[in-house]
Amino acid sequence: MEHPILFISLILQGLGLPVPHTIVGHTFIEQLCTPYMTYTWFVMAFLIVVPRMTLGKMELVPGSGQNFWEVVVGGLMDMCVENLGEKGAKMLFPMMATFFLYILVSNMIGLIPGFTSPTANLNITLGMTLIVWLTHHFLGFKFHGLNYYKHFMGPSKWLAPFMFLLEMISNFARLISLSMRLFGNIFAKEVLLTVLFMLAGAYFAPLPILMLGVLVSVIQAVVFVLLSVLYCAGAMEHAH
Repeated sequence: MEHPILFISLILQGLGLPVPHTIVGHTFIEQLCTPYMTYTWFVMAFLIVVPRMTLGKMELVPGSGQNFWEVVVGGLMDMCVENLGEKGAKMLFPMMATFFLYILVSNMIGLIPGFTSPTANLNITLGMTLIVWLTHHFLGFKFHGLNYYKHFMGPSKWLAPFMFLLEMISNFARLISLSMRLFGNIFAKEVLLTVLFMLAGAYFAPLPILMLGVLVSVIQAVVFVLLSVLYCAGAMEHAH
């Protein structure tokens, strides 16, 4: 795992750019060329180009590409509306849909030999978690003002100091749980696939793990976005 054989490394060598062999490079250029950064650019380009190629011009009678994107976007929108309401869904849908598509594609490309998942790096998952964490607190203050503190005080005045401490610990723990859950599952999938390909790649032994990897990739994308939606919904609703 220290010196992964990645297609992006061959491209960087051909362009005369440094090929870092650590999680973070030593120089600024190496940091931009780390596998997790370069594959992040690749995922971003994929999410820009592929929808344009498959969607094309919107038709009254949709084709297969338009049908696919309508199902994906419609499903995500329904989940947001169910948990956030119409107003909240319209406000947060762009961010949540972007997270879902980015995480899903990032998880899936790690199943291709020679590729690695950006979400197998804690810096990537922690960065997304920080965005969600700051967003849901921003929404809390936006909708409730200074009364947002009541979300952390519990239902009883006598238990308020104790509940405040517990709620603060629980809230900061979201930074660890949301980021580590995604990172841990995808990193474990990467390590397991690497070992199996090295030991028995020629005998198709990794195929069951590849199928399991597809399932894990989808589930982790859904879990991250669903929890993010629930955190935002909880911050916007009135404290009880």
